Amino acid sequence: MPILIVVSNPDDWPLQIPGVQLVSARSYLADPAYSDLRNAKIFNLCRSYRYQSTGYYVSLLAAARGHKPLPSITTIQDMKSATIIRFASDDLDALIQSSLAPIQSNQFTLSIYFGRNLARRYDRLATHLFNLFQAPLLRAHFSYNRKWQLQGIGPIAASEIPQEHRPFVVQVATEYFAGRRGGVRRRAAARYDLAILVNPQEKEPPSDERALRRFVRAAEALGLRAEFIDRDDYGRLGEFDALFIRETTAVNHHTYRFARRAMAEGLVVVDDPDSIVKCTNKVYLAELLDRCGVPTPRTLVIHRDNVNTIRTELGLPCILKQPDSSFSQGVVKVEDEQTLSTQLGLMLDSSDLVIAQEFLPTEFDWRVGVFDRQPLFACKYHMAGNHWQIINRNHNGSRRYGKVEAVSLEHVPRRVLRTALRAANLIGDGLYGVDVKQCRGKCYVMEVNDNPNIDAGAEDAVLKDELYARIMNVFLQRIERLKRGAAGP
Repeated sequence: MPILIVVSNPDDWPLQIPGVQLVSARSYLADPAYSDLRNAKIFNLCRSYRYQSTGYYVSLLAAARGHKPLPSITTIQDMKSATIIRFASDDLDALIQSSLAPIQSNQFTLSIYFGRNLARRYDRLATHLFNLFQAPLLRAHFSYNRKWQLQGIGPIAASEIPQEHRPFVVQVATEYFAGRRGGVRRRAAARYDLAILVNPQEKEPPSDERALRRFVRAAEALGLRAEFIDRDDYGRLGEFDALFIRETTAVNHHTYRFARRAMAEGLVVVDDPDSIVKCTNKVYLAELLDRCGVPTPRTLVIHRDNVNTIRTELGLPCILKQPDSSFSQGVVKVEDEQTLSTQLGLMLDSSDLVIAQEFLPTEFDWRVGVFDRQPLFACKYHMAGNHWQIINRNHNGSRRYGKVEAVSLEHVPRRVLRTALRAANLIGDGLYGVDVKQCRGKCYVMEVNDNPNIDAGAEDAVLKDELYARIMNVFLQRIERLKRGAAGP
């Protein structure tokens, strides 16, 4: 992958970095050779990123050409946003306070060179800020009023780098371009780069470690370099061509911010922010499925003024769901008036709306995995022993699971597949898990989940490695389609 440093005037550039081509901004913008270049990384070190300045257009046209600019237009806008600066300060509050505690002044400026700082004690803070605001040379301004707060962040012109800092800047830049961070060398370049967002601390992740390794192998077989990232890598999204979220999603969560940022950066994103919004709110799903005539259990949207309709419309037992419930959490079965009153009170304290659904007892739920508007896998999720759900969560934190039985698609009843596809396609073309019950001779959609579970030995038991290959192949096709669109006809 070609690497270019684009500067306002190469004659004024004070640093010599081996193995990197130095280009003037005017040449990059006007010379057809750069317009025709494919899959280049562009390090924009122009003097200004002001709106409609030359530096601004370098990053803007780099994105249009399918190049990877640093900083991206999104990052340039983020550096100007007081709201984003405040969010960054809040997210990094503990690190900011511990890093700047020894400083006696009430003002402090931190220079960040490719994510590093000359003083080791500020290195962690510099790295985190670089991950949030990815630009090669940054200056962060802090002020103290009862505690330290980030006040602003912006680019450093190369001419403003102190003479005594320049050898260090050359060193960290050389290491960065060589792909070494913290002494670890990156793998050889691939056709495209895929980020897989995970949380190693998550107790019930959507994919276990063996499944994640199989995703990586499948990606590499297609020429995709897959790298696991976590919430601290938010600012690195511009390095990648695609984002695959394998952490449980929520709208009020960093997974949603990652999805939105990746979309803004022009990445292929699974699952996209629109799918996260639609799938993680059961009130929205209930309204959508009802309006489009998709069969569901009898369902009511409950608020404090219509709670009595549960008894008359659904009867007991029934199911109550928090709007943001997922994978059996936030879902309760109520069998008597007292439990109904207690559980409704608890749920309505945290949400103005709650879902109430008739109870349909079955031995198992169908889970149909759908990706790119096509069925991908199917499983029978059996209920946990002596329980009405597929997971029995005890008060002591322990969990008992029902059996997961993978079924080849040709052996799934056609009406189950049709019902699942109809529901999933109302959401979009992402990766979904549709839960369907067969009961009373009909199929009922229970919910559509973004980011469905794919675990080794469970959902992949029929297709095995082919399941991961199919998912990665969709990523590859979408990346190439995006690149062709960026390159023009």
